[in-house]
Amino acid sequence: MSIEENKTAVRRMFEEVMNQGNLQAVDELVADDYKLTDPPGLPPGKEGLRALANMYRTGAPDLHMTVEDLIGEGDQVVARWTATGTHTGDMMGLPPTGQKVQFRALSWLRMKDGRIAEEWTQFKAT
Repeated sequence: MSIEENKTAVRRMFEEVMNQGNLQAVDELVADDYKLTDPPGLPPGKEGLRALANMYRTGAPDLHMTVEDLIGEGDQVVARWTATGTHTGDMMGLPPTGQKVQFRALSWLRMKDGRIAEEWTQFKAT
């Protein structure tokens, strides 16, 4: 797949899965043997990404992730993104605060046959 096609798949993951909650899109965008490295404790494969999206959307139903930059090289895509929302539900064991939350992150994604195969993310609260 081309670098642009890989970047499009990553952008769609943020928009369709994370922002819109379209968990069916995971089947199209993510490889069967998908590996998510953070946060720990999520199920393996596609179910891990579905669980992550559910966790975020339960903890902050108005959560919105914005891709600021995408850089592609070979089978890799790096996304610099921000997220904002209101912490109204349990998230990663933290009880709801009702506060607005905002964080920045960098995600490194390895692509395989046009699908996301592996993902590492580093977060920074703002």
